[in-house]
Amino acid sequence: QVVESGGGSVLAGTSLRLSCAVSGGMRNSYHSGWFRQAPGKEREFVAAVSRNGDNVWYGDSASGRFTIARDNAENTVYLQMDNLKPEDTAVYYCAVKIGYHSDHGPDYDFWGQGTQVTVSS
Repeated sequence: QVVESGGGSVLAGTSLRLSCAVSGGMRNSYHSGWFRQAPGKEREFVAAVSRNGDNVWYGDSASGRFTIARDNAENTVYLQMDNLKPEDTAVYYCAVKIGYHSDHGPDYDFWGQGTQVTVSS
């Protein structure tokens, strides 16, 4: 099971930290990614982190303002989002997969329900 939390409505320039809790058989054996989808747009890759947390990847949408990290003791992956902009408004999804990195959504095995992030100017 993959469950996101931490979304909300914030003003531009502020920060949010999203959390992704993973339970079940994939705990600590998964590669994890964050994706987002804005209204009327395609889903896009935001960031990913390897199983042990040593390697991270970022999509263009992260633009140096987002940081992904994981706490395997807590089976949780975080996405720290700083200096948020209205164009960051989207539903953010956490997804997990077995194996190596991919920034291609269909490669991921399990998805959360998503958490809404709304940034107003």
